[in-house]
Amino acid sequence: MADRRPLSHPVAVIGAGPIGLAAAAHLAERDVPFLVLEAGDTPAAAVRSWSHVQLFSPWEFNTDPAARRLLASAGWQEPPADDLPTGGDLVKRYLQPLAEHPALAPHIRYGARVEAISRHGVDRLRTAGRDAVPFVLRLAEGEDLLAGAVIDASGSWLQPNPLGSNGLPAPGEREAASRISHGLPDVLGVDRPAYAGHHTVVVGAGHSAANTLLALAELADAADGTTVTWAIRAAEPAGSFGGEGDDELPARGALGSGLRMLVDTGRVTLAPNFRTHRVRTLDDGRIRLFSHTDDGGEYTVTADRVVAATGFRPDHRVADELRLDLDPITAAPRALAPLIDPNQHSCGTVTPHGYRELAHPEPGYYVVGMKSYGRAPTFLMLTGYEQVRSIAAALAGDLASAESVELQLPETGVCSATGGAEAIALRLGLTKERYGQLLHATAKHLGTSSSASEAVLAAATELGVDHTAALQLAAYTAERFDTPGAAPAC
Repeated sequence: MADRRPLSHPVAVIGAGPIGLAAAAHLAERDVPFLVLEAGDTPAAAVRSWSHVQLFSPWEFNTDPAARRLLASAGWQEPPADDLPTGGDLVKRYLQPLAEHPALAPHIRYGARVEAISRHGVDRLRTAGRDAVPFVLRLAEGEDLLAGAVIDASGSWLQPNPLGSNGLPAPGEREAASRISHGLPDVLGVDRPAYAGHHTVVVGAGHSAANTLLALAELADAADGTTVTWAIRAAEPAGSFGGEGDDELPARGALGSGLRMLVDTGRVTLAPNFRTHRVRTLDDGRIRLFSHTDDGGEYTVTADRVVAATGFRPDHRVADELRLDLDPITAAPRALAPLIDPNQHSCGTVTPHGYRELAHPEPGYYVVGMKSYGRAPTFLMLTGYEQVRSIAAALAGDLASAESVELQLPETGVCSATGGAEAIALRLGLTKERYGQLLHATAKHLGTSSSASEAVLAAATELGVDHTAALQLAAYTAERFDTPGAAPAC
Protein backbone atom coordinates (compact mmCIF):
# COMPACT_ATOMS: atom_id res chain seq x y z
CA MET A 1 0.00 0.00 0.00
CA ALA A 2 1.09 3.57 -0.58
CA ASP A 3 2.23 5.68 2.35
CA ARG A 4 -0.14 8.68 2.44
CA ARG A 5 1.91 10.54 5.05
CA PRO A 6 4.36 13.22 3.90
CA LEU A 7 7.83 11.76 3.50
CA SER A 8 10.28 12.91 6.16
CA HIS A 9 13.26 12.33 3.86
CA PRO A 10 13.83 12.49 0.09
CA VAL A 11 13.02 9.56 -2.16
CA ALA A 12 16.22 7.77 -3.13
CA VAL A 13 16.31 6.74 -6.79
CA ILE A 14 19.08 4.24 -7.53
CA GLY A 15 20.38 4.56 -11.08
CA ALA A 16 20.43 7.43 -13.60
CA GLY A 17 19.42 5.39 -16.61
CA PRO A 18 16.23 5.87 -18.66
CA ILE A 19 13.90 4.61 -15.92
CA GLY A 20 15.70 6.23 -13.01
CA LEU A 21 15.73 9.63 -14.73
CA ALA A 22 12.06 9.20 -15.63
CA ALA A 23 11.30 8.51 -11.96
CA ALA A 24 13.15 11.70 -11.05
CA ALA A 25 11.16 13.66 -13.66
CA HIS A 26 7.85 12.44 -12.24
CA LEU A 27 8.91 13.17 -8.66
CA ALA A 28 10.10 16.65 -9.68
CA GLU A 29 6.82 17.32 -11.44
CA ARG A 30 4.95 16.44 -8.24
CA ASP A 31 7.32 18.42 -5.97
CA VAL A 32 8.38 15.27 -4.12
CA PRO A 33 11.98 15.68 -2.84
CA PHE A 34 14.37 13.13 -4.33
CA LEU A 35 18.02 12.18 -4.74
CA VAL A 36 19.35 10.11 -7.65
CA LEU A 37 22.34 7.91 -6.82
CA GLU A 38 24.32 6.82 -9.90
CA ALA A 39 27.27 4.45 -9.59
CA GLY A 40 28.84 5.67 -12.84
CA ASP A 41 30.44 8.98 -13.67
CA THR A 42 27.77 9.91 -16.21
CA PRO A 43 24.05 9.35 -16.69
CA ALA A 44 22.98 6.20 -18.56
CA ALA A 45 26.30 4.41 -18.13
CA ALA A 46 24.79 1.07 -19.21
CA VAL A 47 23.19 2.56 -22.33
CA ARG A 48 26.53 4.07 -23.34
CA SER A 49 28.03 0.57 -23.41
CA TRP A 50 25.64 -0.40 -26.21
CA SER A 51 25.59 2.98 -27.93
CA HIS A 52 26.26 1.33 -31.31
CA VAL A 53 23.02 -0.69 -31.20
CA GLN A 54 19.92 0.53 -32.96
CA LEU A 55 16.73 0.09 -30.98
CA PHE A 56 13.83 -1.73 -32.65
CA SER A 57 11.35 0.68 -31.06
CA PRO A 58 11.05 4.25 -32.43
CA TRP A 59 11.46 7.45 -30.41
CA GLU A 60 7.78 7.58 -29.46
CA PHE A 61 8.25 4.44 -27.34
CA ASN A 62 11.56 5.46 -25.78
CA THR A 63 10.82 8.74 -24.00
CA ASP A 64 8.82 9.41 -20.86
CA PRO A 65 5.92 11.93 -20.84
CA ALA A 66 7.04 13.78 -17.69
CA ALA A 67 10.60 13.91 -19.00
CA ARG A 68 9.35 15.31 -22.31
CA ARG A 69 7.40 18.01 -20.50
CA LEU A 70 10.45 19.02 -18.47
CA LEU A 71 12.68 19.10 -21.53
CA ALA A 72 10.14 21.03 -23.59
CA SER A 73 10.13 23.74 -20.93
CA ALA A 74 13.85 24.19 -21.62
CA GLY A 75 13.43 24.42 -25.39
CA TRP A 76 14.25 20.79 -26.21
CA GLN A 77 13.56 19.69 -29.76
CA GLU A 78 11.86 16.30 -29.65
CA PRO A 79 13.21 13.81 -32.22
CA PRO A 80 10.80 12.57 -34.94
CA ALA A 81 8.46 10.05 -33.32
CA ASP A 82 8.99 7.31 -35.90
CA ASP A 83 12.80 7.52 -36.18
CA LEU A 84 14.79 4.58 -34.81
CA PRO A 85 17.50 5.80 -32.40
CA THR A 86 20.72 4.06 -31.48
CA GLY A 87 21.75 3.80 -27.86
CA GLY A 88 24.11 6.70 -28.52
CA ASP A 89 21.25 8.78 -29.91
CA LEU A 90 19.19 8.01 -26.83
CA VAL A 91 21.96 9.34 -24.58
CA LYS A 92 22.93 12.38 -26.65
CA ARG A 93 19.48 13.59 -27.65
CA TYR A 94 17.43 12.63 -24.60
CA LEU A 95 19.10 11.23 -21.48
CA GLN A 96 22.03 13.62 -21.22
CA PRO A 97 19.83 16.74 -21.69
CA LEU A 98 17.38 15.30 -19.16
CA ALA A 99 20.09 14.72 -16.56
CA GLU A 100 21.34 18.28 -17.12
CA HIS A 101 17.91 19.86 -16.69
CA PRO A 102 17.84 22.30 -13.73
CA ALA A 103 14.99 20.35 -12.13
CA LEU A 104 17.13 17.20 -11.96
CA ALA A 105 20.83 18.04 -12.15
CA PRO A 106 21.26 19.39 -8.56
CA HIS A 107 19.72 16.18 -7.21
CA ILE A 108 21.93 13.63 -9.02
CA ARG A 109 25.07 12.25 -7.36
CA TYR A 110 27.55 10.43 -9.59
CA GLY A 111 30.08 7.91 -8.36
CA ALA A 112 27.60 6.93 -5.65
CA ARG A 113 27.32 3.15 -5.64
CA VAL A 114 24.71 1.77 -3.23
CA GLU A 115 26.03 -1.37 -1.55
CA ALA A 116 23.26 -2.08 0.98
CA ILE A 117 19.83 -0.89 2.07
CA SER A 118 18.13 -1.31 5.43
CA ARG A 119 15.97 0.65 7.89
CA HIS A 120 17.56 3.20 10.18
CA GLY A 121 18.33 1.41 13.45
CA VAL A 122 16.15 -1.58 12.52
CA ASP A 123 17.14 -4.92 10.97
CA ARG A 124 14.93 -7.26 8.96
CA LEU A 125 13.59 -9.08 12.03
CA ARG A 126 12.08 -6.00 13.66
CA THR A 127 8.37 -5.52 12.87
CA ALA A 128 6.96 -3.00 15.37
CA GLY A 129 7.20 0.55 14.03
CA ARG A 130 9.22 -0.56 11.04
CA ASP A 131 7.43 1.61 8.48
CA ALA A 132 7.84 4.70 10.68
CA VAL A 133 11.64 4.83 10.37
CA PRO A 134 13.48 5.93 7.23
CA PHE A 135 15.53 3.74 4.94
CA VAL A 136 19.29 3.86 5.23
CA LEU A 137 21.40 3.43 2.10
CA ARG A 138 25.07 2.64 2.53
CA LEU A 139 27.36 3.82 -0.25
CA ALA A 140 30.53 2.03 -1.30
CA GLU A 141 32.78 4.55 0.45
CA GLY A 142 30.92 3.97 3.74
CA GLU A 143 28.59 6.99 3.81
CA ASP A 144 25.01 6.37 5.02
CA LEU A 145 22.09 8.29 3.54
CA LEU A 146 18.52 8.39 4.83
CA ALA A 147 15.52 8.14 2.51
CA GLY A 148 11.75 8.22 2.90
CA ALA A 149 11.29 5.69 0.08
CA VAL A 150 13.53 3.85 -2.36
CA ILE A 151 13.06 3.32 -6.10
CA ASP A 152 15.68 0.86 -7.34
CA ALA A 153 16.19 1.45 -11.08
CA SER A 154 19.73 0.06 -11.15
CA GLY A 155 18.94 -2.51 -13.83
CA SER A 156 20.63 -5.85 -14.41
CA TRP A 157 23.21 -5.01 -17.09
CA LEU A 158 26.11 -5.90 -14.80
CA GLN A 159 24.63 -9.33 -14.02
CA PRO A 160 24.72 -11.39 -17.25
CA ASN A 161 23.55 -14.98 -17.19
CA PRO A 162 26.31 -17.57 -17.59
CA LEU A 163 26.71 -19.98 -20.51
CA GLY A 164 25.85 -23.02 -18.41
CA SER A 165 22.44 -24.39 -19.37
CA ASN A 166 21.62 -25.11 -15.72
CA GLY A 167 21.97 -21.43 -14.79
CA LEU A 168 25.41 -21.93 -13.25
CA PRO A 169 28.73 -21.04 -14.87
CA ALA A 170 29.81 -24.11 -16.82
CA PRO A 171 33.02 -25.75 -15.63
CA GLY A 172 35.85 -23.95 -17.42
CA GLU A 173 33.74 -20.88 -18.20
CA ARG A 174 35.48 -18.59 -15.73
CA GLU A 175 38.91 -19.67 -16.99
CA ALA A 176 37.82 -18.79 -20.54
CA ALA A 177 36.40 -15.38 -19.59
CA SER A 178 38.85 -13.48 -21.81
CA ARG A 179 37.33 -15.20 -24.86
CA ILE A 180 33.71 -14.66 -23.84
CA SER A 181 31.78 -11.42 -24.39
CA HIS A 182 28.39 -10.71 -22.85
CA GLY A 183 25.60 -8.50 -24.08
CA LEU A 184 26.12 -6.62 -27.35
CA PRO A 185 29.76 -6.28 -28.45
CA ASP A 186 30.42 -3.65 -31.12
CA VAL A 187 31.64 -6.13 -33.73
CA LEU A 188 31.53 -3.55 -36.54
CA GLY A 189 33.24 -0.83 -34.51
CA VAL A 190 35.67 -0.78 -31.61
CA ASP A 191 35.51 -4.57 -31.12
CA ARG A 192 36.02 -5.39 -34.81
CA PRO A 193 39.65 -6.65 -34.47
CA ALA A 194 38.51 -9.40 -32.10
CA TYR A 195 35.95 -10.76 -34.59
CA ALA A 196 37.17 -9.95 -38.12
CA GLY A 197 38.68 -13.04 -39.75
CA HIS A 198 37.71 -15.23 -36.81
CA HIS A 199 35.06 -17.81 -35.97
CA THR A 200 32.49 -16.66 -33.40
CA VAL A 201 29.78 -18.71 -31.76
CA VAL A 202 26.76 -16.74 -30.52
CA VAL A 203 24.85 -18.44 -27.71
CA GLY A 204 21.25 -17.33 -27.14
CA ALA A 205 17.97 -16.90 -28.96
CA GLY A 206 16.75 -13.39 -28.14
CA HIS A 207 17.03 -9.91 -29.64
CA SER A 208 20.61 -9.43 -28.44
CA ALA A 209 21.68 -12.60 -30.24
CA ALA A 210 19.85 -11.48 -33.39
CA ASN A 211 21.56 -8.08 -33.40
CA THR A 212 25.00 -9.64 -32.97
CA LEU A 213 24.41 -12.33 -35.60
CA LEU A 214 23.32 -9.76 -38.18
CA ALA A 215 26.33 -7.59 -37.41
CA LEU A 216 28.68 -10.57 -37.71
CA ALA A 217 27.12 -11.48 -41.07
CA GLU A 218 27.80 -7.95 -42.26
CA LEU A 219 31.35 -8.20 -40.98
CA ALA A 220 31.79 -11.50 -42.86
CA ASP A 221 30.97 -9.66 -46.10
CA ALA A 222 33.86 -7.30 -45.51
CA ALA A 223 36.44 -9.46 -43.73
CA ASP A 224 37.56 -12.77 -45.23
CA GLY A 225 37.65 -15.70 -42.86
CA THR A 226 34.89 -14.40 -40.61
CA THR A 227 32.51 -17.25 -39.79
CA VAL A 228 29.56 -17.51 -37.44
CA THR A 229 27.83 -20.31 -35.51
CA TRP A 230 24.54 -19.84 -33.68
CA ALA A 231 23.98 -22.14 -30.69
CA ILE A 232 20.42 -22.42 -29.40
CA ARG A 233 18.77 -24.70 -26.87
CA ALA A 234 15.71 -25.35 -29.04
CA ALA A 235 15.53 -28.04 -31.71
CA GLU A 236 14.82 -25.43 -34.37
CA PRO A 237 15.00 -21.63 -34.45
CA ALA A 238 11.42 -20.73 -35.44
CA GLY A 239 10.66 -19.34 -31.99
CA SER A 240 13.42 -16.78 -32.41
CA PHE A 241 11.97 -15.42 -35.65
CA GLY A 242 9.04 -13.81 -33.80
CA GLY A 243 6.36 -11.90 -35.67
CA GLU A 244 8.61 -10.96 -38.63
CA GLY A 245 6.46 -8.99 -41.11
CA ASP A 246 3.44 -9.09 -38.77
CA ASP A 247 5.20 -7.36 -35.88
CA GLU A 248 3.86 -3.93 -34.96
CA LEU A 249 7.46 -2.81 -34.48
CA PRO A 250 8.95 -3.28 -37.95
CA ALA A 251 12.53 -3.22 -36.71
CA ARG A 252 11.76 -5.95 -34.19
CA GLY A 253 10.13 -8.00 -36.94
CA ALA A 254 13.15 -7.47 -39.15
CA LEU A 255 15.40 -9.05 -36.54
CA GLY A 256 13.44 -12.28 -36.87
CA SER A 257 13.40 -12.04 -40.65
CA GLY A 258 17.12 -11.38 -40.66
CA LEU A 259 17.75 -14.44 -38.52
CA ARG A 260 15.71 -16.60 -40.88
CA MET A 261 17.71 -15.24 -43.81
CA LEU A 262 21.02 -16.02 -42.13
CA VAL A 263 20.01 -19.60 -41.43
CA ASP A 264 18.26 -20.31 -44.73
CA THR A 265 21.16 -19.04 -46.82
CA GLY A 266 23.81 -20.81 -44.74
CA ARG A 267 25.52 -17.58 -43.75
CA VAL A 268 25.24 -18.77 -40.16
CA THR A 269 25.81 -22.38 -39.07
CA LEU A 270 23.05 -23.46 -36.71
CA ALA A 271 23.86 -25.61 -33.67
CA PRO A 272 20.42 -26.66 -32.33
CA ASN A 273 19.70 -28.52 -29.08
CA PHE A 274 22.89 -27.01 -27.68
CA ARG A 275 22.98 -26.85 -23.90
CA THR A 276 26.42 -25.88 -22.71
CA HIS A 277 27.61 -28.02 -19.82
CA ARG A 278 31.38 -27.61 -20.11
CA VAL A 279 33.88 -25.11 -21.54
CA ARG A 280 37.52 -25.72 -22.41
CA THR A 281 40.25 -23.34 -23.45
CA LEU A 282 42.47 -25.06 -26.03
CA ASP A 283 46.25 -24.80 -26.26
CA ASP A 284 45.95 -22.61 -29.37
CA GLY A 285 43.78 -20.12 -27.48
CA ARG A 286 40.47 -21.13 -29.00
CA ILE A 287 37.44 -21.99 -26.90
CA ARG A 288 35.38 -25.20 -27.10
CA LEU A 289 31.82 -25.55 -25.85
CA PHE A 290 30.42 -28.98 -24.98
CA SER A 291 26.76 -30.02 -25.07
CA HIS A 292 25.10 -33.32 -24.17
CA THR A 293 23.20 -35.21 -26.85
CA ASP A 294 19.92 -37.04 -26.30
CA ASP A 295 21.67 -40.44 -26.43
CA GLY A 296 24.05 -39.53 -23.61
CA GLY A 297 26.96 -38.46 -25.78
CA GLU A 298 28.15 -34.95 -26.40
CA TYR A 299 28.95 -32.68 -29.29
CA THR A 300 31.08 -29.58 -29.46
CA VAL A 301 31.49 -26.21 -31.09
CA THR A 302 35.00 -24.75 -31.31
CA ALA A 303 35.53 -21.06 -32.02
CA ASP A 304 37.90 -18.16 -31.52
CA ARG A 305 35.36 -16.18 -29.50
CA VAL A 306 32.00 -16.66 -27.82
CA VAL A 307 29.25 -14.07 -27.48
CA ALA A 308 26.99 -15.06 -24.57
CA ALA A 309 23.68 -13.44 -25.47
CA THR A 310 22.05 -15.35 -22.65
CA GLY A 311 20.23 -12.51 -20.92
CA PHE A 312 20.62 -10.96 -17.51
CA ARG A 313 19.44 -11.51 -13.95
CA PRO A 314 18.75 -9.13 -11.06
CA ASP A 315 21.01 -8.83 -8.05
CA HIS A 316 18.83 -8.35 -4.97
CA ARG A 317 21.66 -8.75 -2.45
CA VAL A 318 21.69 -4.98 -1.94
CA ALA A 319 18.30 -5.43 -0.22
CA ASP A 320 19.16 -8.40 2.00
CA GLU A 321 18.01 -6.49 5.11
CA LEU A 322 14.64 -5.62 3.55
CA ARG A 323 11.51 -7.75 3.34
CA LEU A 324 11.01 -8.75 -0.27
CA ASP A 325 8.41 -10.99 -1.85
CA LEU A 326 9.95 -12.38 -5.04
CA ASP A 327 8.54 -14.96 -7.39
CA PRO A 328 10.63 -18.15 -7.04
CA ILE A 329 10.88 -18.59 -10.81
CA THR A 330 11.41 -15.16 -12.35
CA ALA A 331 12.80 -13.29 -9.30
CA ALA A 332 10.29 -10.52 -10.07
CA PRO A 333 7.83 -9.16 -7.48
CA ARG A 334 5.35 -11.96 -6.88
CA ALA A 335 2.29 -10.00 -8.04
CA LEU A 336 4.07 -8.94 -11.22
CA ALA A 337 5.48 -12.32 -12.22
CA PRO A 338 2.37 -13.84 -13.88
CA LEU A 339 1.85 -10.65 -15.90
CA ILE A 340 5.30 -10.85 -17.53
CA ASP A 341 5.87 -14.60 -17.73
CA PRO A 342 7.87 -15.07 -20.97
CA ASN A 343 6.13 -18.39 -21.50
CA GLN A 344 2.88 -16.46 -21.93
CA HIS A 345 3.83 -12.93 -22.97
CA SER A 346 5.94 -11.06 -25.50
CA CYS A 347 7.22 -7.52 -24.96
CA GLY A 348 3.93 -6.14 -26.25
CA THR A 349 1.40 -8.29 -24.40
CA VAL A 350 2.39 -7.42 -20.84
CA THR A 351 -0.54 -6.31 -18.68
CA PRO A 352 -0.29 -2.69 -17.46
CA HIS A 353 1.01 -2.57 -13.92
CA GLY A 354 2.01 0.01 -11.33
CA TYR A 355 2.80 0.56 -7.68
CA ARG A 356 0.54 -2.21 -6.35
CA GLU A 357 2.11 -4.98 -8.44
CA LEU A 358 5.60 -3.65 -7.70
CA ALA A 359 5.12 -3.33 -3.95
CA HIS A 360 6.93 -5.54 -1.43
CA PRO A 361 6.19 -6.30 2.24
CA GLU A 362 8.74 -3.53 2.86
CA PRO A 363 6.60 -0.36 2.58
CA GLY A 364 8.08 2.30 0.34
CA TYR A 365 10.58 0.05 -1.46
CA TYR A 366 10.12 -0.50 -5.21
CA VAL A 367 12.24 -2.20 -7.85
CA VAL A 368 11.49 -0.83 -11.31
CA GLY A 369 12.70 -1.12 -14.89
CA MET A 370 14.56 -4.14 -16.21
CA LYS A 371 15.46 -5.29 -12.70
CA SER A 372 11.77 -5.50 -11.78
CA TYR A 373 11.28 -8.14 -14.48
CA GLY A 374 13.79 -10.48 -12.87
CA ARG A 375 14.88 -12.98 -15.50
CA ALA A 376 11.97 -12.29 -17.83
CA PRO A 377 13.26 -10.73 -21.09
CA THR A 378 9.97 -9.03 -22.02
CA PHE A 379 10.77 -5.51 -20.75
CA LEU A 380 10.25 -2.36 -22.82
CA MET A 381 11.24 1.14 -21.65
CA LEU A 382 7.65 2.28 -22.11
CA THR A 383 6.62 -0.22 -19.44
CA GLY A 384 9.17 1.18 -17.01
CA TYR A 385 8.00 4.73 -17.60
CA GLU A 386 4.47 3.75 -16.61
CA GLN A 387 5.82 1.95 -13.54
CA VAL A 388 7.53 5.06 -12.18
CA ARG A 389 4.61 7.33 -13.09
CA SER A 390 2.35 5.19 -10.90
CA ILE A 391 4.87 4.98 -8.05
CA ALA A 392 5.53 8.73 -8.04
CA ALA A 393 1.79 9.36 -7.87
CA ALA A 394 1.47 6.93 -4.96
CA LEU A 395 4.37 8.53 -3.07
CA ALA A 396 2.73 11.94 -3.60
CA GLY A 397 -0.52 10.60 -2.12
CA ASP A 398 -2.44 10.70 -5.43
CA LEU A 399 -3.80 7.17 -5.26
CA ALA A 400 -6.43 7.75 -7.93
CA SER A 401 -3.71 8.50 -10.47
CA ALA A 402 -1.44 5.77 -9.11
CA GLU A 403 -4.11 3.12 -9.58
CA SER A 404 -5.18 4.31 -13.03
CA VAL A 405 -2.54 2.36 -14.89
CA GLU A 406 -2.84 2.56 -18.65
CA LEU A 407 -0.36 1.34 -21.21
CA GLN A 408 -0.54 0.64 -24.93
CA LEU A 409 2.38 -1.45 -26.10
CA PRO A 410 3.28 -2.46 -29.64
CA GLU A 411 2.71 -6.19 -29.91
CA THR A 412 3.13 -8.84 -32.53
CA GLY A 413 0.14 -8.29 -34.77
CA VAL A 414 -0.87 -7.17 -38.22
CA CYS A 415 0.97 -4.15 -39.55
CA SER A 416 2.04 -2.71 -42.87
CA ALA A 417 4.82 -4.76 -44.45
CA THR A 418 5.47 -1.98 -46.91
CA GLY A 419 5.96 0.73 -44.32
CA GLY A 420 7.94 -1.67 -42.17
CA ALA A 421 10.31 -2.58 -44.99
CA GLU A 422 10.89 1.08 -45.79
CA ALA A 423 11.78 1.69 -42.15
CA ILE A 424 14.23 -1.22 -42.22
CA ALA A 425 15.72 0.04 -45.48
CA LEU A 426 16.48 3.36 -43.79
CA ARG A 427 17.97 1.55 -40.80
CA LEU A 428 20.23 -0.41 -43.15
CA GLY A 429 21.42 2.76 -44.85
CA LEU A 430 19.21 2.61 -47.95
CA THR A 431 17.17 5.64 -48.95
CA LYS A 432 13.55 5.22 -49.97
CA GLU A 433 14.61 5.79 -53.58
CA ARG A 434 17.37 3.16 -53.33
CA TYR A 435 14.91 0.73 -51.79
CA GLY A 436 12.54 1.25 -54.72
CA GLN A 437 15.39 0.63 -57.16
CA LEU A 438 16.22 -2.62 -55.36
CA LEU A 439 12.62 -3.80 -55.63
CA HIS A 440 12.44 -3.04 -59.35
CA ALA A 441 15.79 -4.68 -60.06
CA THR A 442 14.75 -7.76 -58.07
CA ALA A 443 11.55 -8.05 -60.11
CA LYS A 444 13.64 -7.94 -63.28
CA HIS A 445 15.88 -10.80 -62.09
CA LEU A 446 13.09 -13.04 -60.76
CA GLY A 447 12.43 -14.62 -64.16
CA THR A 448 16.00 -15.86 -64.56
CA SER A 449 16.76 -16.72 -60.94
CA SER A 450 16.15 -20.01 -59.14
CA SER A 451 14.94 -18.28 -55.97
CA ALA A 452 13.92 -14.91 -54.60
CA SER A 453 17.15 -14.74 -52.61
CA GLU A 454 19.20 -15.27 -55.77
CA ALA A 455 17.22 -12.52 -57.52
CA VAL A 456 17.79 -10.13 -54.63
CA LEU A 457 21.53 -10.82 -54.63
CA ALA A 458 21.71 -10.26 -58.38
CA ALA A 459 19.87 -6.95 -57.97
CA ALA A 460 22.11 -5.96 -55.06
CA THR A 461 25.24 -6.69 -57.11
CA GLU A 462 23.87 -4.66 -59.99
CA LEU A 463 23.15 -1.67 -57.77
CA GLY A 464 26.14 -1.99 -55.46
CA VAL A 465 23.93 -2.65 -52.43
CA ASP A 466 25.34 -4.57 -49.46
CA HIS A 467 24.28 -8.22 -49.76
CA THR A 468 23.43 -8.64 -46.09
CA ALA A 469 21.17 -5.59 -46.13
CA ALA A 470 19.50 -6.74 -49.35
CA LEU A 471 18.87 -10.25 -48.05
CA GLN A 472 17.50 -8.94 -44.75
CA LEU A 473 15.01 -6.82 -46.67
CA ALA A 474 14.14 -9.77 -48.87
CA ALA A 475 13.47 -11.93 -45.84
CA TYR A 476 11.29 -9.26 -44.27
CA THR A 477 9.20 -8.76 -47.43
CA ALA A 478 9.42 -12.31 -48.77
CA GLU A 479 5.74 -12.48 -49.67
CA ARG A 480 6.20 -9.61 -52.10
CA PHE A 481 8.86 -11.50 -54.03
CA ASP A 482 7.55 -15.07 -53.80
CA THR A 483 3.85 -14.62 -54.68
CA PRO A 484 3.39 -15.90 -58.26
CA GLY A 485 2.44 -13.12 -60.65
CA ALA A 486 2.92 -10.37 -58.10
CA ALA A 487 5.34 -7.62 -59.00
CA PRO A 488 7.03 -5.82 -56.11
CA ALA A 489 5.50 -2.43 -55.40
CA CYS A 490 7.68 0.65 -55.37
